[in-house]
Amino acid sequence: MSRSIKKGQYTDPRLMEKVAKLKAGDKSIVKTWARSSTITPEMVGFIFGVHNGKIHIPVVIVEDMVGHKLGEFSLTRKFVRHGGKIQKANEAAAAEPAAKAPAAKK
Repeated sequence: MSRSIKKGQYTDPRLMEKVAKLKAGDKSIVKTWARSSTITPEMVGFIFGVHNGKIHIPVVIVEDMVGHKLGEFSLTRKFVRHGGKIQKANEAAAAEPAAKAPAAKK
């Protein structure tokens, strides 16, 4: 469910204060835990360190991101891979030609 139009977009007030203090060409990272904050046009061009629960992921804000949430660009889960016998067989088959190619060059 989206937020009421009457209320407007939610942006953390402390985050907006930090953005207002920064200069336009400043390349410092603004660390934030406010993943639910909406990206506004005033934020374009700045770098935010968005916390994903473990570390701060640097996110460069561009015009296409306006209207989205900061948390959308800092993933909280890391995909490792799907496993199983078939996956191991596929990886082994892909590794064989790569291993033979450098030996043939010598």
